[in-house]
Amino acid sequence: MRCLFISRWFPHPPDNGARLRMFNLLKHLSSRYAVDLISFASEPVTDEALAAMRRYCEHVDVVCYRPFQPARWTALAGYFSSRPRSVIDTYSVQMEKRVEQAGRERAYDVVIAAQIDVAPYAMALPNVPRVFEEVEVGKFYERYVDERHPLKKLRAGLTWSKSSRYVADLLRSFDGCTVVSEQEREYVRRIAPGYQPSRVRVTPNGVDLACSPDFGAPQADTLVYSGALTYYANWEAVEFFLREAFHRVRTERPGVQLTVTGRLDGVPVDRLPNRDGVVFTGYVDDVRPVVARSWVGIVPLLTGGGTRLKILESLALGTPVVSTSKGAEGLDLVPGRDILIADEPADFADAVLRVLRDASLRETLSGNGRRAVARYDWQAIGPEFCDFVEEIAVNGKRAA
Repeated sequence: MRCLFISRWFPHPPDNGARLRMFNLLKHLSSRYAVDLISFASEPVTDEALAAMRRYCEHVDVVCYRPFQPARWTALAGYFSSRPRSVIDTYSVQMEKRVEQAGRERAYDVVIAAQIDVAPYAMALPNVPRVFEEVEVGKFYERYVDERHPLKKLRAGLTWSKSSRYVADLLRSFDGCTVVSEQEREYVRRIAPGYQPSRVRVTPNGVDLACSPDFGAPQADTLVYSGALTYYANWEAVEFFLREAFHRVRTERPGVQLTVTGRLDGVPVDRLPNRDGVVFTGYVDDVRPVVARSWVGIVPLLTGGGTRLKILESLALGTPVVSTSKGAEGLDLVPGRDILIADEPADFADAVLRVLRDASLRETLSGNGRRAVARYDWQAIGPEFCDFVEEIAVNGKRAA
């Protein structure tokens, strides 16, 4: 069987949540099938990254991604379209032609479009079964529900309405789709009630438990947040923790240090409050040593969708996690056993302090977290995803 995988993110290096997911799915697909990759890239792809993906994909093609610019005329015209403005503004004729060309040169049994940005390009192969990988609409609804400012709420409501209708229309052209959580499956059922439940598969984010080396003993009184502040949800999370909770932690334990990893390009770090005791590393090739050597991983997320790879990675490395409910959303973890959950600022700070004070609690959370995260091993998730893709390929051909 031959698959065409169309990706919004070039999967290598697998240094953020989206790339990690794409990389692992492609790795497992390639263990069974012949796989070709056509991927957008927001920055130049190195020869090393190309070589890394060619170990898994027979053909690798890269198309430069044009980022969304709200003031561009195509984006402004999107106000009068039923499609989201970002879809209209970023649409790539070049990507469409590359997919068409690949279809002329090779016969595909299935095409997988990973994320909403690339889903339309699967239509360039009209007679091939299609899988919409990682449908995500919950974040639009939650943004609308959580917004309190009247005008912003109106705008968020329009975004939710337009985005949900657009995804529902897309799904009519796909033989199957994946979501990262049961919550997202429910959103799909809500926006596309006629879409057969058997065509929706929960494929959660995962971790590679076979690759967890010993990075040494954790350092006392250390916290870590892994996530690029260029992404608004990460910025909001760090700003919330520093403004509302960090001072309370530092008052009791003045030596506590928070390390924030991830890109900072253009981020106004100087606007963040209470930065004493905070280290911003910027981009690091491998966050695992930083996470593994920390006493506590914090995930004070307030918005965003999907399931949190940062939590899974921390637990896999044995680092206890304190998270908001939103941060741990979609994960099958037991609060108080596998992870600590707190939503109010004082409660969040107190939960962090509990872990810092109590070595026995740290050890318990570390062990329980490692055991709980075993169900998110890519060695289990990957084969199940491949089974689903093969099922769609076979049934889609029969339907045609």
